[in-house]
Amino acid sequence: MNQPLWGIDLGGTKIEGVILQPEGISNPIVRTRVDTESFKGYDHIINQIVKLVEKMKEQSGLQPGKIGFGTPGVLDPILQTMKNCNSTALNGMPLKKDLEEKINVPVVLANDANCFALAETRWGAVKEKCPDAQIVFGIIMGTGVGGGIVINNQVWNGKHGIAGEWGHNFLDESGGNCYCGKTGCVETVISGPATERYYEKLTGEKIKLKEISKRYTEDDAAAKQTIERLCDFFGKAVSVVVDVLDPDVIVIGGGVGNIDALYIDGVEALKKYIFNNRVDVPILKPILGDSAGVFGAAALVG
Repeated sequence: MNQPLWGIDLGGTKIEGVILQPEGISNPIVRTRVDTESFKGYDHIINQIVKLVEKMKEQSGLQPGKIGFGTPGVLDPILQTMKNCNSTALNGMPLKKDLEEKINVPVVLANDANCFALAETRWGAVKEKCPDAQIVFGIIMGTGVGGGIVINNQVWNGKHGIAGEWGHNFLDESGGNCYCGKTGCVETVISGPATERYYEKLTGEKIKLKEISKRYTEDDAAAKQTIERLCDFFGKAVSVVVDVLDPDVIVIGGGVGNIDALYIDGVEALKKYIFNNRVDVPILKPILGDSAGVFGAAALVG
């Protein structure tokens, strides 16, 4: 018998929970949240998750058999501790073990980019436009640059738990130092903040990406140069992924993914750099919006 799907998205400012009907995302049984309050430390985050689970039980009258968690980093498959989390209180901690002890049910963890890719595969843009896709590469381009891989409707984590992390491949020295300790990572070149810094370098004016995009449509010369650079480096960065993985479809989430030029000029740049004489892989906008993270977490157990 199909059971409801329980998912929790562990964010930096909020922890959101959902209980989905077995058949999918329409008419969730419960959708609720609590504040993360990560500044109070790791134990407090765990307690907030417990509080959320109890709230979900109370509102639904149900008991979970298993819960999927979207996390801001990854669980090291060997050490069984968290790594690469921007919520730094989680790093080095045995999150899966501690959660299972506290809430007394099995849990499945995946990073937020994997959850995004899985949700868009199961219920979003991929299902709508490329329903037969076997390999999906999900991109998040926003404050950072991340990625997730879904193969046959299942997240592919990899030996080190870092599958899909194209944001920390080398792209160009102009990106400068990255928080990861390397220089010129994809994230330092084509993330939202990196794009804003480039425009500021050209003009001395500090404005948000949304405004840069608007000025691009109004033929602002600096905005044109900024978006053209973004599209070219996007094509170069994605070409490495396509050459290695050759996915059936790519879907782009995050604020940078709202820039329409990526789907035209970015694809043209990909054509220039890919090891092929054409680009056949569809590159899609997502359709689930902010819901992708928590829906994807629920999909981990369904």
